[in-house]
Amino acid sequence: MNNSAANRATPDALTLLLYNQHAICAAIEEVTKWLSENGVEIVAANIVAAMETLGRNAQDITDAIMQIRQL
Repeated sequence: MNNSAANRATPDALTLLLYNQHAICAAIEEVTKWLSENGVEIVAANIVAAMETLGRNAQDITDAIMQIRQL
């Protein structure tokens, strides 16, 4: 793979990983909602805290992808 192809592949791969992270978060949100509605609020609260970290990281990943695409 030449440099040009690698330069295109890297942000594309990172974007796909970011999409996967969003999909996983959506699935976890559904489980969290079910846990909360079924009396397991403590577990749901812990999951929400972890998901906040995922959200912060998703923004940083998005910013990094945009910087790589501008190179």
